[in-house]
Amino acid sequence: MPAITEPKLISGNANLSLAKSIARRMSMHRGMQVGLVDARVERFNDQEIFVEVYENVRGEDMYVIQPTSNPANDNLMELLIMTDALRRSSAARITAVIPYFGYARQDRRAKARTPISAKLVANLITQAGVDRVLTLDLHAAQIQGFFDIPVDNLYASPIFALDIEHHFKGQLQDVMIVSPDVGGVARARELAKRINAPLSIVDKRREKAGEVAGMTVIGDVKGRKCIIVDDICDTAGTLCKAAETLMEAGATEVHSYITHGVLSGPAVERVQNSVMKSLVITDSIEPTEKVKEARNIRIVPTAPMFAQAILNIWNGTSVSSLFETETLVPIYEGMYQRD
Repeated sequence: MPAITEPKLISGNANLSLAKSIARRMSMHRGMQVGLVDARVERFNDQEIFVEVYENVRGEDMYVIQPTSNPANDNLMELLIMTDALRRSSAARITAVIPYFGYARQDRRAKARTPISAKLVANLITQAGVDRVLTLDLHAAQIQGFFDIPVDNLYASPIFALDIEHHFKGQLQDVMIVSPDVGGVARARELAKRINAPLSIVDKRREKAGEVAGMTVIGDVKGRKCIIVDDICDTAGTLCKAAETLMEAGATEVHSYITHGVLSGPAVERVQNSVMKSLVITDSIEPTEKVKEARNIRIVPTAPMFAQAILNIWNGTSVSSLFETETLVPIYEGMYQRD
């Protein structure tokens, strides 16, 4: 049954530019102005977070746009405190729109006496009063099961498929999709199927945490334009090493498509100095000035997809329709044209 109230958006400080882009896209779809709810999310001198919502939200369908990216703890607390403010202001439903779900890499106990932090964060979000979560490319699909509320996990692969078809037009027969490790094979295979390309794997061995001892390419990449696919690029060490290994194995070009550009520490410099021709990321994490200025880093927008997903949730229609590349073609009108 369609909702009577309009969807209302509110944003923390983590990625305000993405929130504004989502609002603009929703305005286009709705044919009426959709803005961000007027609020302040500030810090006291001791860095305590304070939230004040200036508009009436009683009985409203609220969407809190807040990735829990660096600084992860501050942004997570902003999300929790905004949710509490909305819940205590009698909002009818609160959906947390988390383009990048921090702590997702801590989804299991890899060794004794370690936490499962992703489950703890899921509990915090649920207990704060969130009714539903909308996110993008969770590091591990099973994290959806950590929540006792509905979770919609969108995928970047349909957008990446459109982008690859556009930028490699007439060259798709030379393209090979590469998974940078065995654990990412399912994600890489999904994209390879969409563009009908073969799949290769870079197998890495570690002698100790954070250090890659060696890499082996599984598959023939000679004469191929290789596209590395992954969900997170943090320090970019493994990614740049994988690109070198592929070039040594005979690849003509190496490009990378990574959903979440964490790009911490020396990552941007490593990418700029690497053999990679391009690194394509989404704006799930607000890019720094260094990222924007990097000659071989390109950013594809997620606002059109998130705007449509929010409208689908509000209308009570299918979100999974956005998993298909064909559904995204009209949403990304003007950016990508298909024959």
